[in-house]
Amino acid sequence: MPDPLERYKSKRDFSITSEPAEGGEQGKEELSFVIQKHWASRLHYDFRLELDGTMKSWAVPKGPSYDPKDKRMAVHVEDHPIAYASFEGTIPEKHYGAGKVIIWDKGTWTPLDDPHQGYEAGNLKFEMHGHKMHGKWALIRMKGKGEKQEPWLLIKEKDALARPAAEFSVIDEMPDSVKELALPGAAKQTAAKRAAKPASKAASKAAMPSEAAMPPEAVKAALPATLAPELATLVDQPPSTPQDWIFEIKFDGYRMLARVDGKDIKLFTRNGNDWTHKLGALHKNLLKAKLADGWYDGEIVVHDEQGRPNFGMLQLAFDGSDTADIVYFVFDAPYLDGYDLREVPLEARRLLLKAALGEDSAALRFSEEFGTDPEQLVLAACKLGLEGVIGKRRTSRYVTRRSPDWIKLKCGQRQEFVIAGYTDPQGARTGIGALLLGAHDDHGVLQYAGNVGTGFNEATLRDLKKKLDALATDESPFPPKAVAGRKHHWVKPTLIAEVSFAEWTSSGSVRHAVFQGLRADKQAKAIGREKAQPVEETMQTRSEPAAPKGKLPDSLKITNGERVIDAESGATKLDLIRYYALVGSLMMEHLKGRPVSLVRAPAGVSGELFFQKHADVAKMPGMKQMDAALDPEHPAMLEVGSAQGLLSAAQWNVVEFHTQNAVGKAYETPDRMVFDLDPGEGVEFATMREAAQLMHAFLDELGLPSFLKTSGGKGLHVVVPIKPSLDWDTVKDFSQAIVRHLAAALPERFAFKSGPKNRVGKIFIDYLRNGQGATTACAWSARVRPGLGISVPLAWDELANLKAGDQWNVKNAHTRLDRGNEPWAGYAKAAKSLTAAMKKMDFKPD
Repeated sequence: MPDPLERYKSKRDFSITSEPAEGGEQGKEELSFVIQKHWASRLHYDFRLELDGTMKSWAVPKGPSYDPKDKRMAVHVEDHPIAYASFEGTIPEKHYGAGKVIIWDKGTWTPLDDPHQGYEAGNLKFEMHGHKMHGKWALIRMKGKGEKQEPWLLIKEKDALARPAAEFSVIDEMPDSVKELALPGAAKQTAAKRAAKPASKAASKAAMPSEAAMPPEAVKAALPATLAPELATLVDQPPSTPQDWIFEIKFDGYRMLARVDGKDIKLFTRNGNDWTHKLGALHKNLLKAKLADGWYDGEIVVHDEQGRPNFGMLQLAFDGSDTADIVYFVFDAPYLDGYDLREVPLEARRLLLKAALGEDSAALRFSEEFGTDPEQLVLAACKLGLEGVIGKRRTSRYVTRRSPDWIKLKCGQRQEFVIAGYTDPQGARTGIGALLLGAHDDHGVLQYAGNVGTGFNEATLRDLKKKLDALATDESPFPPKAVAGRKHHWVKPTLIAEVSFAEWTSSGSVRHAVFQGLRADKQAKAIGREKAQPVEETMQTRSEPAAPKGKLPDSLKITNGERVIDAESGATKLDLIRYYALVGSLMMEHLKGRPVSLVRAPAGVSGELFFQKHADVAKMPGMKQMDAALDPEHPAMLEVGSAQGLLSAAQWNVVEFHTQNAVGKAYETPDRMVFDLDPGEGVEFATMREAAQLMHAFLDELGLPSFLKTSGGKGLHVVVPIKPSLDWDTVKDFSQAIVRHLAAALPERFAFKSGPKNRVGKIFIDYLRNGQGATTACAWSARVRPGLGISVPLAWDELANLKAGDQWNVKNAHTRLDRGNEPWAGYAKAAKSLTAAMKKMDFKPD
């Protein structure tokens, strides 16, 4: 018998790739399927069905669609081993199929006719039971035209689960891996079937509202595999309008999100770590509760004898593997009973949540509202020995990031620190003397934050010593000479300590610190000094309500959505609009308050373009005109007022959004400089990376902070936040002086003149973007170029591995959303005056 995997094996060197050579257990009662998202030379989806001991495989460039009108090309490729269904990883460069692979969906499939006859005849019809793929589908072989690989079509059959592409895009709205999720079976009632016929909950539960009774902001949606929680902002005092807020106890425990999908219940930390196996007793109690499907957000705690949440006792519960006394306080439900509730106002969400939870039990409780006078509430919480109070704006939506609509009011100083080392014990103490604490600054550098030597018992000291010994290193994680003395034991900075303290000293160390316990639910790299924000300032920067990822509002009417606007990627107008729905909340952080210019492409990337600074916004909800007095000689400039404005503009065939270097409130004084690194003919991208590093080093020498982003085209943008005190001409002239200096110092690398003949083999640093009225492509904006590249914020330490200025595009943007704007987290506070830098360059304004 010929080996059905011969072609598969002949294409791979298994001493290099981690792909399986063979193997895998055949399904005894059910046939498995897997769809793998594969970032090879181009993003595509590998569709694999188990049959006759192998995975029959097709490459689907655009991925599946629930719209029966979408006939998705599926290129038939070689059979893969059944073991390939569990493969997730990166295929090495210069190897067949090089690129990242994730398990986008998995499950079982049921043939609707004889699968062998259907496969041979090129007419294979089947039903799918996955996390994302449900209902009836078909693979139809096309009549080929001499292609080396057979062309097939993947088509959604017309059934109750079919949905128009304008309403739902499964690849956009459910982009993530399902590798860690349990394998759904055909016998198990699927999430899609439960959505069509909601199961009755226990009689003890209050009835869930009918579809007609759901708030208008609720949207029918499948349950996503992952969810990032909304985080609160620490503020210095209560808000001045307490009637607009709901106040709850700040629990002294671990943030925990529960994903309930029938009997498949998972418990995740705020960073997405699956702790289901650590919380066996709570898991059993949630199964008994028979909750409606959804994502539940809350905090797990252990109470002391006085009934107060006690973080130390929670630690002991985990350390002793006895979690029976853990109580789960639930305060939100972003998804519930087949609906996405993130756009539903908080007060309405809490009513739905309370109805879903029913009566409190010993292990599962609703987090009740805690009074209406925040000042008295904080005093009462402190007297009771609680950690503080959480305030949430009653009308706020649920956003998956830190938000000013959720605020923290703490009783005292308390936060997490990275453990960088320890001192020797003194006297009768064993194990360690004190822990050396650190916190990351705005540039990601771990800075010394003092010691903590109290709050330990003997068991804790022994346990800490054991953990620290395993992390021992000879190198200090701090900058040189940060810690006085020599008798320190350094460790790799991975453990996190929860510490309470009296105050910060002027040198940046904690005073009178007390150890509360270790934390395992956060990442050490994310730990920085927590500073209370002025509450009124926080209120002014409140979040813009964000649409669900990739979800389009019902009010948006799309015309010609199927029109292809970029031949290279095959992207349609609808793809672009969905992209802006996906990144709208991220993009608004860069657009807010700034004049914008729009690049329209009615005929697509290859057609005529229109650059517009002015437009009638009457038919573009979310777009607005700025004060005409800002530029009195011209029509009013434009501003994107909300994320909906991005969608309105994209419907109007806008592809690019460009911003100026000043905000409308202080238009005469720019608040940033932009340097556009534009490569001339023959410049390799490695040279671009080196040029950006040189510019970064020179700006550092001038004492100026700088932030990096891709241009979405061939180049890179370096952005310098400055204090808005100088006029446009002065800022532009100084940026010109910087570029002139670099070009004079490194003439073989940089060109000062912009013409193509002047920069062959060189890089032109465009300073002209710093003039009044000049613009630069906004972060997350798509570009009118083949491939529809996008401009993406980067951290400087990512530059070395960057491959191109258009590495991310409209099609693969979701691979970058986990970082989002985080690389620019310190931007808002980094602005500096140009005075000192001008003196260093002996620059004198005219």
